[in-house]
Amino acid sequence: MRIGIDARTILNPAKGEAAGTGHYTYQLIRNLLDIDSGNQYVLFFDWRARHRDMEKFSRENVKICYFPFSHYKKYLPIAYMHLLTSVVLAREKLDVYHSPAGSVPLSYSGKTVVTIDNLAIFKHPDLFPKYERVRARMRPYIARKADAIIAVTEATKKDIMDVHAISEEKITVISHGLDKRFFEGCQEREADDILQTYAIVTPYLFFLGTLEPTKNLSRLLEGFARAKDHQGLRDLKLVIGGKDGWMADEYRRFINDHQLKDDVQFIGYVPPDHLNALFHRAHAFVFPSIYESFGMVILEAMANKTPVLISNTTSLVETACACAHTVDPYDVAAITQGIIAICTNNTLRDALIVNGYERAKKFDWKETARKTLEMYQSVGGRK
Repeated sequence: MRIGIDARTILNPAKGEAAGTGHYTYQLIRNLLDIDSGNQYVLFFDWRARHRDMEKFSRENVKICYFPFSHYKKYLPIAYMHLLTSVVLAREKLDVYHSPAGSVPLSYSGKTVVTIDNLAIFKHPDLFPKYERVRARMRPYIARKADAIIAVTEATKKDIMDVHAISEEKITVISHGLDKRFFEGCQEREADDILQTYAIVTPYLFFLGTLEPTKNLSRLLEGFARAKDHQGLRDLKLVIGGKDGWMADEYRRFINDHQLKDDVQFIGYVPPDHLNALFHRAHAFVFPSIYESFGMVILEAMANKTPVLISNTTSLVETACACAHTVDPYDVAAITQGIIAICTNNTLRDALIVNGYERAKKFDWKETARKTLEMYQSVGGRK
């Protein structure tokens, strides 16, 4: 069987360094190639990919293809881009084509699988800028056209059915895995050096994610400010990692207006090699997001034996499976009390650490790859 995979979301395959979809795509391809030497794989990249990065995927059964027109993307009409992409795909005579980013040209007539892992823009359109809402209009058509859909949680599957009006039979739930490096921890001296790099002072709460409205940072900041009034938490800091997204400046204005400059630290994008230290030394990981499709980052924290606080209204609850402390993300008082509880209740903390660590062990990229390969075989073998 000849399997095509859109690998354009991968930024740095040499380190698996990419957010969200890019990380999923990298891990999926890497593990598929480890377990399957019988099928042929065609991996599609664009002009950003460097040749030396492709060595990670070098196998006898792998062909690397580039979309040669991709660096002109911003100058080409969307319809023309779809047509050109279809031509490249058709030329490879694929049995099945998988888009982990959920984007397939509508003019492509081959068998397709798409992964749909985030419907936040449809569930909470007010939390996104207008240009992103416009860009998302094609996604329902792509979902309906696909031969099969991968959802990363049961909650996401339900959202796909509701939002895109797609039958249950077309959707298979295949969860993400977890990179084993998060169980390796780090040496204390290494952790000291990394915290010194960012000038982080303990004790601190840690947040990691793109700075955008869906992450609920405004309420987290307010809840944190209130929690610091609790006896014993006045020295507590909040470290926020992640690249700037839409309205990121609002959060910096908030800490200025509320005299939190000495207590809240924005450290920007965090390279993968620094994550274990930041999780390990954190007093707790806090992630009361408005909407998530899976929540890989909470498993990364759990693998580092860090207690986790999450919202009670998203797929995070399914991923955590009662191994995280939950709060109402719309209730600042609840977030405040949740922070106080996870910082001061040692019985709660111990339970979250032990149960969270065991929960994180259940997510394996090899299993994700195996189930995905079964789907390829099912779709690619259909007449």
